[in-house]
Parts: sequence; C-alpha cells; structure tokens
Amino acid sequence: MSEKKNQAPFDKIMLVRTVILLLAWINQYLVMKGYSPLPFTNEETEVTVTVFIAFAASIWAWWKNNDVRFKARRNTQFLKDKGLK
Repeated sequence: MSEKKNQAPFDKIMLVRTVILLLAWINQYLVMKGYSPLPFTNEETEVTVTVFIAFAASIWAWWKNNDVRFKARRNTQFLKDKGLK
C-alpha cells in the first residue's frame, strides 16, 4: 500500500505576510533601542502614510459606490426592474 502523505503546501501570501510581520517586529525592536533602521524623517513618513490612506480610501469608496463590474451593473438593473431600487 502506498502511504498518502498529508501535504498541505504553504500559501505564498501567508509566507509574504509572515516575513513582513517579522521585519516589522525587528524594526520596532531597533526603534526601541534608539536606532533608526529606515532612512526617513518623521515628516516624510507621515506624508507617505496619509497619502496612502487617502489613496486607498478613495479607491475603496469609488469601487463600493459605483457598479464597476458587469455583475454589479446587471444586479442593479435587476433590482430596478423589480422596483426594489
């Protein structure tokens, strides 16, 4: 009888998230010890973070409030045809 191995491959995205989390903890440790591992000033970091948040929120709001995909447009039309929207 051949033994069936219980193999569950790692998800690549899970590995990426784990590496990023590890790097974040290493960075946090270095900051607590007084080292600045990233060559950015606080102002540059603040601007980058706020721009990213504004960009992400804009894309999310646009996507959620507009029927971009065909399926969404079809469903909206169906609701209008039934008098539900």
